Amino acid sequence: MHPRGPRVNPGGAAGAGEDGHVEGPALLALAVGAVTVAAVARRFGWQTPLLLVLVGFVVSFVPGVPEFAIDGDLLLAVVLPPLLYSAALEVSYADFRALLRPIVQLGVVLVVVTAVVVALVAHWVVPGLPLPAALVLGAVVAPPDAVSAAAIGRQLGLPRPVMTVLSGESLINDAASLTFYKVALAAVFGVGGGVLGLDWGVAAGTFGLAVGVGVLLGLAIGVVVHVVRVRLDDPVVTSVMGLVVPFAAYLLAEELEGSGVLAVVAAGLYLGHRSPEAGYASRLQERPLWSSLDLLLQAVVFALIGLQLRYVAESVVESQRSNVALVGAAAAVLLTVIVVRPLFVFAVEALRRAPRPWSGRRSRSHRPTWQQQAVISWTGMRGVVTLAAAAAVPAEFPDRDVLQLLAFTAAIGTLLLQGLSLPWLIRRLDVHDAGQAQRDAEAEVHLVERATAAALDRVAELERDIAARVGPERAKAVADRIRGPLKGRAQSMAASVRAEEQEDADRNRKRAQVFHRVRQEIIEVQRRVLMEERDAGHLDDEVMRAVLQELDYEEAASASSWVGRL
Repeated sequence: MHPRGPRVNPGGAAGAGEDGHVEGPALLALAVGAVTVAAVARRFGWQTPLLLVLVGFVVSFVPGVPEFAIDGDLLLAVVLPPLLYSAALEVSYADFRALLRPIVQLGVVLVVVTAVVVALVAHWVVPGLPLPAALVLGAVVAPPDAVSAAAIGRQLGLPRPVMTVLSGESLINDAASLTFYKVALAAVFGVGGGVLGLDWGVAAGTFGLAVGVGVLLGLAIGVVVHVVRVRLDDPVVTSVMGLVVPFAAYLLAEELEGSGVLAVVAAGLYLGHRSPEAGYASRLQERPLWSSLDLLLQAVVFALIGLQLRYVAESVVESQRSNVALVGAAAAVLLTVIVVRPLFVFAVEALRRAPRPWSGRRSRSHRPTWQQQAVISWTGMRGVVTLAAAAAVPAEFPDRDVLQLLAFTAAIGTLLLQGLSLPWLIRRLDVHDAGQAQRDAEAEVHLVERATAAALDRVAELERDIAARVGPERAKAVADRIRGPLKGRAQSMAASVRAEEQEDADRNRKRAQVFHRVRQEIIEVQRRVLMEERDAGHLDDEVMRAVLQELDYEEAASASSWVGRL
């Protein structure tokens, strides 16, 4: 991406060099400003993407702010892979596989349906828009982005199967959308024909090749990286490998005519599923690293869209098309994007529930309630892929500015209408799993009890081995020091979760929480003494950093313990 100078004075824009490329201060200001706005939105619980677009749009009118020309291909290759990879690392492979059917229905079938319906509507409401060009628009606006919906869902306690479906859909719908986008784009420039101006045989072959190459390559990269990281005792190097994986998977798959999106997702799902086998240091470093990178990339993308929106609108106004007609077309496309999803969701559910005379029995798989279906149907907010794909449309594309305006309107409109109303809908329909927290706590207690039993067996074996060298009494003393914390943690958890009377459970939880707070205060006192000794010149910085790291790990363990989840 690079900023072009403002139209009133292209050569004199602050932050733009004579060659039109971005200057360091402009990039720094963009990143810092975007992250600052995102931090404010997170602090007050506002819709981060919507606020970033709004602030970017307002800032674009400030004199001296350059017009940032967005390189959509660069966004797809640089921004999309790490976002998808970090999301795939957090998705449960077992849950993803169990809910694969609804995920594919939403992530593939609904994408194609949305693209076709939007194309037909756009072809009808935008005079002179060729059908293949309208199909490109449909592909651009087809995939929802689950980032906002997932954040709202976690905050309001959506049932885990619903969260898995939404997260899984967002992992594969980008692949379907971008593949359809490539086929439609080829039709625009003369490689088409057939129904709706597309060669559907070529489209099916292209999609099959993209899926096969993308998944196989992603799994191959995942297997190789996992084998290396298990055998490599260097968390810094393994973390760097993790940073390279999404870009390598995406670029290699695209070079081989596969889906870079599916390659990244397959690698992320495999490595996330096998992550417990990797070293602890790599896991501790990777999660905050990816969370920080996600925040930065998404903030910059939405801020760029806000900065660019003014100039897209101006280009459309300067064209020969009627402004009133374009406003009507944008509203029609937005309405179509919103309406198609609930119609599809409830139609598929009606077909699934319909009696099948040829089937001996009905499926007993998880069946969402109509309230859950309503929430799923309203999580159609568009995001990074829609914005990046719209920006990637070639300059020679017919009515490029019109397509970008319609795509940006669809993205911003869904964020505004659906993103702001989704929390109200979830609360109004009372869609939450009240028993999930208790089931999670009981599962954690069961796991801790099994792990504690295995650990105590191993301690007994080691006690016998040590007794032969240091004597039974000293061996027992060492073993008891290890057994005490193990037994205490398991007993405290069981007492807080499995108490027969609620009053007893509450009392046990409060006792554990008091102990947790005291422990946190003790760590803070130790850290303060450490700083005082360092400032007084009594402690070398190397020693200080080693002790500080130990305290940090202890505090991190305390903050993420079971007490904090009560």
